[in-house]
Order: sequence, then C-alpha cells, then structure tokens
Amino acid sequence: MQEKIIILDFGSQTTQLIGRRVRELNVYCEILPYNKFPFDDKSVKGVILSGSPFSVYDEHAFKIEVNALRGNYPVLGICYGAQYIAYANNGKVEPAGSREYGRAYLTRFEAQNPLFKGITQNTQVWMSHGDTITAVPDNFKTIASTDKVAIAAYQICDEQTWGVQFHPEVFHTQEGTRMLRNFVVDVCGCKQEWSAASFIETTVAQLKAQLGNDKVVLGLSGGVDSSVAAVLLHRAIGRRLTCIFVDHGMLRKNEFKNVLHDYEGLGLNVIGIDASAKFFSELSGITDPEQKRKIIGKGFIDVFDEEARKLHEVKWLAQGTIYPDCIESLSITGTVIKSHHNVGGLPEKMNLKLCEPLRLLFKDEVRRVGRQLGMPEHLITRHPFPGPGLAVRILGDITPEKVRILQDADDIFIQGLRNEGLYDQVWQAGVILLPVQSVGVMGDERTYERAVALRAVTSTDAMTADWAHLPYEFLGKVSNDIINKVKGVNRVTYDISSKPPSTIEWE
Repeated sequence: MQEKIIILDFGSQTTQLIGRRVRELNVYCEILPYNKFPFDDKSVKGVILSGSPFSVYDEHAFKIEVNALRGNYPVLGICYGAQYIAYANNGKVEPAGSREYGRAYLTRFEAQNPLFKGITQNTQVWMSHGDTITAVPDNFKTIASTDKVAIAAYQICDEQTWGVQFHPEVFHTQEGTRMLRNFVVDVCGCKQEWSAASFIETTVAQLKAQLGNDKVVLGLSGGVDSSVAAVLLHRAIGRRLTCIFVDHGMLRKNEFKNVLHDYEGLGLNVIGIDASAKFFSELSGITDPEQKRKIIGKGFIDVFDEEARKLHEVKWLAQGTIYPDCIESLSITGTVIKSHHNVGGLPEKMNLKLCEPLRLLFKDEVRRVGRQLGMPEHLITRHPFPGPGLAVRILGDITPEKVRILQDADDIFIQGLRNEGLYDQVWQAGVILLPVQSVGVMGDERTYERAVALRAVTSTDAMTADWAHLPYEFLGKVSNDIINKVKGVNRVTYDISSKPPSTIEWE
C-alpha cells in the first residue's frame, strides 16, 4: 500500500506548492478539499493543513473538526491552518496591526524541537497573513518567534501537532524544505520511496491490469504531458496503442514533421493528420479570441473522432491529464470546483472509457518520468504551447500568410534561445503578430509592414510569471534577424508585462 501525506486545502494559492515540496522529498501526497479527509484510508501517515484567503472569524471560513485529526495523525498547520488549530482550541487569533507579509527571521526557536532539527539561527521565513495568533491555550507551547510575531510556531504539548504562521513551502523560506522533511520523514515516518522509477514500475503494472488486451487511442499534441503518457502506455501495451497527431495548421514551423519524426523514433504507432485546410477555412474572417478557440476545439474533436472511428475495437481514450488538472480547487464561497481537464469533450462524444496514466503527477514529475523512460531531452523540456497554437498569437483574423510570417519570426526567436543556452531558463516563449503596421525604411525604400512582439516569461507553475530579463545583446540580434529575414515585418517589440496583471498569452 502506497503510504501518503494528506494535504487539506483551505483555499490557499500555495497549496499545490506544499504538494510539490512533499513530492520532492520522494514522498507521495494527495491534495484534498478541507472537508474530504479519508478517515478510512490506512495508508495516511500525516496531515498538513494549508493556508486560506479567509480569517478564522469570517462567516464563510472553511472549518473542520480538527480534534478528530489530533492524536490520530501527526498534524502540521500552515498559516491559516495553524491559526485555525489554535482558534478551535480556544486560543486567541486577532487582526495584526498591519498585514504581516514578506521576509522575517526566526530570532528565537527551540533547536531541539523535532520540527526545527538542523535549522540555523535567524533563518529567513516568509509571512503572509492579516491575522496573527496572540495567545495559545495552556497545553500549547510557543517554539519560535520573530521580531514582530511572538508566536511564529507552536506545538501542542505531548502531541505530534504543530502550527507555523509562516509558509515553509515557498522559495523565500530558506530552510522550509528541511522543516517539511523533519515533519514528513522524521515525525510521520515516511520512507521516501516515491520516485520516477517506482512510479513507472507501478503504473505499467496497473495499466496492464486495467487495459488487458483492449485497444487504446490517444491524442498527441507534441507537448510533454501527452508525449510521456504515450510512451508510458506503449511500454505497457505496445502496438495496442494508436496515437493521433492532428495538424490544425497553426503549429510552429516544421513542427508537424519534426514531432512525427520524434514519435516514430520512440517506436510509437502514430497517425499524422494534416487538417490545416479545414481549419483555415473555418477560421476565415474570425477575430474574436474565444470564437477562435471554440472553432479549433470543435474542429479537433471532429477530426480526431473521424480518424479514431476508422480504428477497430478501440475501448479506451487516453489523455495526458496531470495532477493540477484534477485537483478540486475551492472558490472563495466554499464551492468545490472540479477543474478536470479533458481534450475538448472527447470522452463524452466518443463513448470510450478514460485512461489517464499521469493524473497523479505534477509537471516537474512528468519530466522526471520522461527522462527515466529514456525520452529525448528536447521533447521533455519543451515549453508549454497553447492548444489553438499560433491562432491565439495572431491578433485579429487568421490567414495562411499571417501564419507563415509568425512561424518564421517565432522560429528565429526559439532557435535563438536554444543557440544561446537561454531556452531552459525560460518557462515559455513565443512571438505575437500584432494587428498594426508601422512605417520603416529598408534600403532606400519606405516600408509599411507588420510589427511583432516577443514574449518570454519565467515561472514555476504558470499561476504567476515574470517577464524574462533576456540580455539586450540577444534581443538586439533576434530583432535584427527577424526584420532582415522575415518578409512582412519591419518592427520588433519586447513584452515586459508580468502575470498578474497580464496573462502569458495575449489572447
């Protein structure tokens, strides 16, 4: 039985980050809504309560019977989780004089406490709360303080229950991973056996049992998730897996040919469909971004479904769904929202059973599994790319000529990043074709041609992103190459907007 840590989500933006940090310790964990604790699961080794956008006093605050966990499992409350444990046991939680946000330092802590084993004096932590614990019950003991927060951490006496008002999961808490390791490994006793190799071994065995001799169809996108899912399934069932790769005409330059070549090199049974003429026809004259997405989404379903029906006796549809797509996220009203991703409604239309071999993995874990499977590095490290492709990077209507211009400019930018060793430092990059023309001079002639914007961001999960601070010399060379080599472009700009308030894509 796979031992696990349960993370109860009270709506914090960093809940997934707690999960990733635990997984990085080679310990399996699951993120569940705050009120869905699996009391009958004997494999649970410990519980972490996340932060929350609420105050414990808010009318709609997420509340549980926390004492049902205490004594039965080791418990760690983080921020709201810590405040709620104290509040539920008659401790005092009050609004801070001003919001405590940002860097702080543990000026005093119990070095012998199991949670702080190996932690250095004055270690930096990250605070983010409006309320603060001002008094704890008699059976609680304060085990850490900062200059401004007297009760930065506590433990319930003679009990494996802790609370910290800072966020050990975020990068800015310097020894946060060590604190989580102290809790997860030393206190909870997890064996650190969760790894890419163990995942592959277990999942291949499960797929063989689940699928038997059935046939499976999978829609490939060229991205890392669907690619790793395909290779994993191929290892389990071989040629009984058929992959379909649809070219809607808005892939990157030469991508259809190159990706097919990669897949064939991996031994996959792949059918490539060039449906670009159909998509260009249906997109003609369409400028609304949402309408573009709907046309491409429906078109993909139609093409994929038509091709899949030519196959005989297929019973399963496989998808590259990953864990963040499946986690039930909480809205501010307390409603559970199932943010489950699937390929444009295909399971409903095709009446096939669904197979999602990666649904337990975060993106970085998918990449580790890909490497363990021996996949080529350029497939594993590919930047995320929108499903509608370049259609949402062309502002305005879509034409084959605009796609050609954007493909050429984008190819120069992406290859430039690779050549200069910058590609892997960037989360996502691409070029946007703007719906404006500008005056220029090329040779002795006046030009009136298109402008493009370069976009490159750094991120860990795409929830937030900062614009990539690429070297000026590199940007200058890319600009010069695009203007000189791409017919129809005479101006290049660089997008220096972060998310939020901007999004990574323009449409």
